Amino acid sequence: QLQLVESGGGLVQPGGSLRLSCAASGFTSGYYYIGWFRQAPGKEREGLSCISYIGFTNYADSAKGRFTISRDHAKNTVYLEMNSLKPEDTAVYYCAALRGQQLGRCVLETEYDYWGQGTQVTVSS
Repeated sequence: QLQLVESGGGLVQPGGSLRLSCAASGFTSGYYYIGWFRQAPGKEREGLSCISYIGFTNYADSAKGRFTISRDHAKNTVYLEMNSLKPEDTAVYYCAALRGQQLGRCVLETEYDYWGQGTQVTVSS
C-alpha cells in the first residue's frame, strides 16, 4: 500500500520561501502522478501542481510563476518549492498520488487515490 508523508512546513514571513517534501513508500507496480494540494480554513481544497512519471508538470493559476514542482525518483520524493509567499498561501498542504501511464501527463482535476497527512504552512509577519 502506497504511503505518503509530507514535511517542510512551518512559519515563514511574507516574501519568503519554503520547500515542501513528499516522501513515498510502499510502491508496488505502475507509474504514479504526484500532486500538491492545499486547504485553507473555510475554503475548499485547491489543486496546485502535479508531476508525471517522466517529469511533465501542470500548475494551477494560483501556483504558476511562484511554485515549482520536481521529482527525485532515486529518493522517492517529490518537492514543492514555494517562493514569494503571501499570507493567503497559509493552509495545510497535502501531497497525493495517482497511478497513470509512463509517458502520460498528469491533471489536477481528477480524483487522487493516496494522500498524505498534510503539513501546515503559515505565512505571517
